[in-house]
Amino acid sequence: MVKATKKKSNNAFLPIVLVVLAVGGAAIYYKVQNKPKPIELAPGTALPTAEGQLRGDPNAPVTIMEFADFECPGCGQFAALQGPDIKTRIVDAGLANFRFYDFPLTSIHQNTMAAHLAASCAADQGKFWEMHDALFAGQMDWNSQATTNPRKVFDSYAGQLGLDMTAYNSCFDTQKNLPKIQANAAAGTERGVSSTPTLVVGNKVYAGGLTFDQLKKLVDSLRAVAPAAPAAAPVATDTAKK
Repeated sequence: MVKATKKKSNNAFLPIVLVVLAVGGAAIYYKVQNKPKPIELAPGTALPTAEGQLRGDPNAPVTIMEFADFECPGCGQFAALQGPDIKTRIVDAGLANFRFYDFPLTSIHQNTMAAHLAASCAADQGKFWEMHDALFAGQMDWNSQATTNPRKVFDSYAGQLGLDMTAYNSCFDTQKNLPKIQANAAAGTERGVSSTPTLVVGNKVYAGGLTFDQLKKLVDSLRAVAPAAPAAAPVATDTAKK
């Protein structure tokens, strides 16, 4: 009787095990079949040099490159949890500069390209980082699970930031900055980036990002071996040339 009871008990768990295996298998299948891909470059498009969006001293001895997707939840978490410390304790302290590069994963994020266009149009008016922060903070309001028309949300952000809406709308509607976005994505692909967020620091690529402590330690180690920056050239004061 004891053996029969034990066997029955084991069999009772069999459906649960099968369900777990089925779910796990489906997750693996989904991951393989839906491997994130960056946007494809338009055939024959002459792309500008990928510069990203700079924060900090362009002559800093270390550059932190982030390749990110505005609709990526992990990117939003990175911006919220690590972003403030990176800005105040690394960038503002002059230890490194930070460059944001567009890497929209349009195969899995339906609204991301519109978000990157909105950010690039805000950048034209000197408000990239403000739009960057608004997009990540409000991600749940405009992502593809929330709406099929994110433009209204982006327009509200643009208005709150005090952008020239005529210029902003023209920029967005004509996709004026699409080549810049494509160039940034191509720069990521060239460096082996395939997911977001990904950091490139020195000659190392860190998929998934780093904690602040890990990043700070890495920056300090690179600064220790970085050559001294050359003296800055005198700045011309001829106002007629400005």
